[in-house]
Amino acid sequence: MTFPDLLQFVNISALVKEWRIWYIYYMKDLWNYLKCENKPIVLYGMGNGADKVISVCEKYGVKISGVFSSDGFVRSKTFHGMPVTDYKTAKDTFGEMVVLLCFGTALPDVIGNIKKISGECELYAPDVPVYGDTLFCAEYYEKHIEEFKEIFSLLADETSKNTLKSIIDYKLSGRIDYLSCCQMPEDEAYSSFLNLTDSETYLDLGAYRGDTVQSFCSVVKDYKEIIAVEPDKKTYLKLCENTKDIKNIRNINAFISDSQGNATFNSNGSRGTGAKGKETAVDVISVDSLALKPTFIKMDIEGAEGKAIKGATETIKRYKPKMQIAAYHKSGDLIDIPKAILSLRNDYKVYLRHNPCLPAWDVNYFFV
Repeated sequence: MTFPDLLQFVNISALVKEWRIWYIYYMKDLWNYLKCENKPIVLYGMGNGADKVISVCEKYGVKISGVFSSDGFVRSKTFHGMPVTDYKTAKDTFGEMVVLLCFGTALPDVIGNIKKISGECELYAPDVPVYGDTLFCAEYYEKHIEEFKEIFSLLADETSKNTLKSIIDYKLSGRIDYLSCCQMPEDEAYSSFLNLTDSETYLDLGAYRGDTVQSFCSVVKDYKEIIAVEPDKKTYLKLCENTKDIKNIRNINAFISDSQGNATFNSNGSRGTGAKGKETAVDVISVDSLALKPTFIKMDIEGAEGKAIKGATETIKRYKPKMQIAAYHKSGDLIDIPKAILSLRNDYKVYLRHNPCLPAWDVNYFFV
C-alpha cells in the first residue's frame, strides 16, 4: 500500500465539503500512516534533520529500521546506534522499504537522485520545522483550517493558490510530487509581478554569501543602493568578498530583530546559522533603526522573520516597500507572515511561490 492520492477519495472530499479536510477524516497525515506501516522504515540522511524525524517518529510510535546516506558520506559511520550504509546495501538488506528523506537540497543532481530512489521505493520527505517545536500535522491543520482558507482567499493569482494547496498537501503527506507540481524558477517573480525599476533601494536581510544580491543584480542592472545584512561573522566576510565589485552596496554585520542592542549568536558559517555553532557577540538592529526608504526588502533570516516584521513596522506603514519573505522556517509561517504584513497595510497584493528544493524550503511570500 502506498500513500493514497486525493483523486482516490473525491467522493469523501465532496461529502465533507471542507477544503482539503479529507486528510483529517480519512487518513490524517504521514505520521499516522507510518504508524500503521509494516515495511521497514529507513532514513535517508543524517544530522539535524534526521534527529528531528526520529524524534517525531518516537512520539508516534514509528520504528526506524536503518539509515543510509549518499556514497561519499558513509565511511563506516553509525547514527543513533544504527550502521550507516549506502542505498544499495540498504535495499539489499531491507528489500521493500519505506524511505524517509532527512535532509534538504536545491541541487538538481541530488534532487534527480532522490526522484530516482522514489521511483524504486516508497519515499517521503517528512515536514519537520526548521525552527520551533510545532509540527504541521493533521491536528495542526484542523485547528487552523479557517485561517488557511482566509489566506487562500487573499492570494493574488491562481499560481499562488495552487502553491498553497500543494504545500499543504506536501506537509501533510510528505509526498515530493506535490512540491514538483508547484515549483517555479527563481527569477519568475522578477519577470511576472515584482516589476523592479532602476530606482530600487534593495534591503537584503539574511544576505548569506551574496547569492541573493547577485540574483538581484542579474535582473536589475541599475538601482540606487543595496544594503546587505548578514549576522554570521565568517559568512559576512565572504559576503564582502563576493560583492566587492558590485556598485553602491553597503554590507552590515548584524542580526535583524524588533529592537536595537547586542546579543550572542550561534555561528557556524553556513546556511541555517543560529541553530548550532560557537556563540559570538553580534549587534542587533531593526529595519526601522536603519532609517532607510527601501523599495524592495528580502527577508530570509532563519525563523526571525516575525520579529523583523515587527521591527519594520514604521518602514512598511510609511513606504510600502515590495517584499519577499521566507515562509518555511516555522510551521506557522504560512499564516503568521501574511497576517502580520496585512495588519500593517491591507493594500498589498500577496503572492506565494516555491522554488525548486526538497523538502518545502525556499517557499516565499511576496507583497507588492
